[in-house]
Amino acid sequence: MTRAVWVKADDAVGDWDARRARITAALEAGADWVLVDEDDVERVRELGEINVAAFRTDGDVTLVDDVDDVDVVDEAETESEPESTAEPDAVVVGKDGEGDGTIDLPGDLSGSADLSTLRREGELDRGAYVRILGKEYEAFAESAAQEADHTIVVGEDWTIIPLENLIARIGDETELVAGVTSADEARTAFETLELGADAVLLDSDDPDEIRRTVEVRDEAERESLELEYADVLDIEQIGSADRVCVDTGSLLEHDEGMLVGSMARGLVFVHAETAESPYVASRPFRVNAGAVHAYVRTPDGGTKYLSELQSGDEVQVVDTDGNTREAIVGRVKIEQRPMFRIALETADGDRVETLLQNAETIKVPTSEGRKAVTELEAGDELLLYYEDTARHFGEAVEESIIEK
Repeated sequence: MTRAVWVKADDAVGDWDARRARITAALEAGADWVLVDEDDVERVRELGEINVAAFRTDGDVTLVDDVDDVDVVDEAETESEPESTAEPDAVVVGKDGEGDGTIDLPGDLSGSADLSTLRREGELDRGAYVRILGKEYEAFAESAAQEADHTIVVGEDWTIIPLENLIARIGDETELVAGVTSADEARTAFETLELGADAVLLDSDDPDEIRRTVEVRDEAERESLELEYADVLDIEQIGSADRVCVDTGSLLEHDEGMLVGSMARGLVFVHAETAESPYVASRPFRVNAGAVHAYVRTPDGGTKYLSELQSGDEVQVVDTDGNTREAIVGRVKIEQRPMFRIALETADGDRVETLLQNAETIKVPTSEGRKAVTELEAGDELLLYYEDTARHFGEAVEESIIEK
């Protein structure tokens, strides 16, 4: 499931300076959406590239029984700030309406003004904003979800139960966005009922909290792999081949590396060059990954040939516990180098192989600890990711393929 982070930056936050600070923090942190008032859409567009959802209110339309109840507004007051001409990516109803309790919910939801607005046809995505003020508002959110592309629900001193109810009752017809005030609350929202909310709407002025919430989003999307050890059957010095170093735009930790191999079903863990050596300085952004024909695992669970990688691509980084994250390729270096052929046998007797450069700076994790490939011996146990499936253009397929 793809998760998203929305950041609330409407006039309830404060003046434009306060709103701009939140929007800027959202842009810098890598948030997916900002939720603003319609008059701010153009100003958000000027700040940077991000999805913009805008509250649409019908404040100029007042439903009254007696015309004498209508306040007369000075025209000069309405001209103090020009309206935005930029279009948002989504319009959201519910502010200053039934969704936030400004207007009472009708006894029969078929007569809801907010739901009628959602039903109007339009090219923009439609969103509903609902404060969960009681059980009737849970029912209102369920009805709104039938009409809205995004259903935003904000609890008022609530426990997680209303969110559990909505996750259980609302399906794929809408993106469920849970209101939160911290990264910890976001983590809970993403984990509720194992499925979790599709997105969170963060209401916080703290740039660090915005950044941490985006990190929680990324963690929730990442897979955790079950790594296993395979027995080293044979290590053979072979001739030279075109070797690929993958340099990422991220610094890698000491226990991190990439999964590479000659056979997609068995990918060997190769450490990043984080360790100092007497010969070269550490390069904690680099993985010396093997020959050009080899596969490398990508964040979507697919594979790419090392020869295909180029600047801007994403690769999967994994640690020795199987935790994963994504990294952007900054540079790929291909040079001819002497190679080892390493043959392994998995726990169920399958044989897999890979080619790695014959160099002491290339480290792999074994059951006895990190070892240079130049120190490997038959009988060592090498860490790898094994899945009994074939690959076609990087995608797992159910067919018989012989690799040797």
